[in-house]
Amino acid sequence: MELLADNLWLLRFPLRLLGLQIGRNVVVIRLASGKLIIHSTAPFSPEAVARIRAKGEPAWLLDATRFHDSCAAEGRAAFPEVTYLVPEPFPHRDHLRAVAMEKAPEEWASEVELRRIDGMPGVQEHVLFHRPSRTLVVGDVLFNFPENATWWTKLVARWVLRLDGLVGMSLVFRSMIRDKQAFHRSMDDILAWDFDRVIVGHGSVVDAGGKELLRKVVATVK
Repeated sequence: MELLADNLWLLRFPLRLLGLQIGRNVVVIRLASGKLIIHSTAPFSPEAVARIRAKGEPAWLLDATRFHDSCAAEGRAAFPEVTYLVPEPFPHRDHLRAVAMEKAPEEWASEVELRRIDGMPGVQEHVLFHRPSRTLVVGDVLFNFPENATWWTKLVARWVLRLDGLVGMSLVFRSMIRDKQAFHRSMDDILAWDFDRVIVGHGSVVDAGGKELLRKVVATVK
């Protein structure tokens, strides 16, 4: 469990896509109240659950995009007592006792903000902004593979995901944008936040310069 900033941790879990080990990042945010926000489900081991619980009181678990349902059942089972927030619609929402993610809970006020990326009804991705650490937490809007990636990763990133180098917005994500004006309006709101670090759903954390990187990537959506 990696400490990125005060009250902000990262856990990494394995996940394969197109033959790549892209991983799944889980972010844990501790509010001033001591309550925890767990961003993304994963195949949590008992040890991982214990490490998370040692940081505070788990209160919210969320999957911030419809595409992140592969570990929903496992994640829900690991934290059965918390409020589970998901986009609407979401696979097996009722069975998972999940709550529609419409706006940030009042207890997050002044510390964490939530914004849906509009214009993508098939995705319904939401992003989080942790104000104290100036960190944006995203799902699939941005990929960031490490410089020491394998040749296969570089090949897939370039010719399948169609990334500019090892970082960018995938062709699949771009293809899901149905209303580009709505998309850009929501991204303008997100880019107005004062963040520097970006934690992606898959890949390496952008430790600095994340805002300008995301701005450049969004500008390529014409």
